[in-house]
Amino acid sequence: MGFQNLKVCAASVISFTWLCLITCASTEPLQMVHNLDTLITNVEQLYRTAYHFQPQKNWMNDPNGPMFYKGYYHLFYQYNPEGPFWGNIVWGHSVSEDLVKWRSLDVALVPSEWYDIGGCWSGSTTFLEGGKPVILYTGITNASEQVQNMVVPKNLSDPFLREWVKIPENPIIVPNRGMDAKNFRDPTTGWFDSVDMKWRIVVGALEGRSRGMALLYKSTDFIKWEKVKHPLHSSESSGVWECPDFYPVLVSGKQGLDTSFVGSSVKHVMKVSLLETGYDYYTVGSYLVDENIFVPDKGSQDDELELRYDYGKFYASKSFYDASKNRRVLWGWITESDSQSEDIMKGWAGLQGIPRTIWLDDSTGMNLMQWPVAEVESLRGKKTVKNNTILKSGEVVEIYGVTGAQMDVEVSFDLRKMEIEEVEEMDANATAQELCSNTGVSYKGVVGPFGLLVLASNDLTQYTAVFYHIISHQNKLKLLMCSDQRRSSSLKDLDKTTYGSFVPLNDPKKIVSLRVLVDHSIVESFAEGGKSCITSRVYPTLTDLHLYLFNNGSSTILCNQLNAWDMKTTDNVYNFEI
Repeated sequence: MGFQNLKVCAASVISFTWLCLITCASTEPLQMVHNLDTLITNVEQLYRTAYHFQPQKNWMNDPNGPMFYKGYYHLFYQYNPEGPFWGNIVWGHSVSEDLVKWRSLDVALVPSEWYDIGGCWSGSTTFLEGGKPVILYTGITNASEQVQNMVVPKNLSDPFLREWVKIPENPIIVPNRGMDAKNFRDPTTGWFDSVDMKWRIVVGALEGRSRGMALLYKSTDFIKWEKVKHPLHSSESSGVWECPDFYPVLVSGKQGLDTSFVGSSVKHVMKVSLLETGYDYYTVGSYLVDENIFVPDKGSQDDELELRYDYGKFYASKSFYDASKNRRVLWGWITESDSQSEDIMKGWAGLQGIPRTIWLDDSTGMNLMQWPVAEVESLRGKKTVKNNTILKSGEVVEIYGVTGAQMDVEVSFDLRKMEIEEVEEMDANATAQELCSNTGVSYKGVVGPFGLLVLASNDLTQYTAVFYHIISHQNKLKLLMCSDQRRSSSLKDLDKTTYGSFVPLNDPKKIVSLRVLVDHSIVESFAEGGKSCITSRVYPTLTDLHLYLFNNGSSTILCNQLNAWDMKTTDNVYNFEI
């Protein structure tokens, strides 16, 4: 749902004091500043992205109800038409033929009834019999309770699905007596059980002070719902679960599956967005249909909630089954890292990460693989190649010929001849992010840090470092991936958190790969074909930006291959009219 409760006060022409920032439920609609366009000055859009999805202006958060219908991809999203701050949330709506170039349509859902007068919050699309799409979404009632509602297309023959109708039966799911009615939200895509001939959905909830739950509901007609006595899954101390997602994945293979698919060849993924941390976590396991429960696989670290889609900025994600290409596609909201006053000056806040194809890593059976959808490669322009580059200790090598602010880079490093057995032992109790923060790009290790400096200034006073580091941790050799933003900008009041993750790797002595998508203020990094991902938001203050290879470890590193492409700007169409 990605709620944020903000109060805004105008003190001068543009002078706003932000009194509260929360990432979830608000109980009442907020009084927002109108005619904000008259207050926004002409600010140079240094940080606006060129090929990521974002509206023309104003605030955006959670991706909602993505689907493919009659030749078009649809993306709905939480949107504030009044300005670049949270509040006055409606459902924005855009369509695309290729997940790259988008056309903006009129808003799809607005608060209008007693059961959603406090806002139309996050939800999902389900295809019913005959391929009819319906949307379930959370509304906040006039009594400040969260309920689940349904809308249907006004005209099924319209491929753009421009108009949606709220059904008279709304609300179709209300919180039971004794439930926390202010933490009951974000219905999932439904799945159908051909044995009992009933639909099922999950709704995120909170029991007591800390037990997060995925409540399970059944229905024969998708309108009248019955709550199953026990949740599909829960966690005792995680806090409220929002934006849950539940779907099957093949044990082996990249092909996506319809959400209703069950069988011996699949596992299931339970994903939740945790309000308390601001991160998305997932668990892989078994869906026991007869018992209506999800059981995490042993070793999937369910209690510790350590498996994440992305170890940087990535929240309130939503996946969908793309039947046109037999794949599961994942969207995620990328938040800003600058101040709210800067968002006001920019005139916009929030964007969506590049949509990712998602499948199970059959080498581990417990973590997911993610990779930018293939259509993104249609934006590749001029190509720069630099192979067999030897990086001695402390060496930095510039990659000439590529546009530093807008590029796609694929690079690999050959570790097969490295003497990695003598690498340094790191704190066994530290997380990957803590290790990256404690060491950073300037650390002098045995094998690493080595990798890329992106969005880098000519004199290297500014850069974002994305790199690997081979270490010993808990008496095991591990591949550590880091995204270090501490020198990414000279601006103050920025979130410059250094992110990190361990990359699943059976043998560190091999060729390791890294892909990085750079788009002005966002850096999306994919390790080892998508085994681990880190997204960063950065705001370089210079415009002459460069790409470098570097090695700060004591061992010489061979970069055996580097390909970098300039990325074209997508010609998105705003206020599209048919």
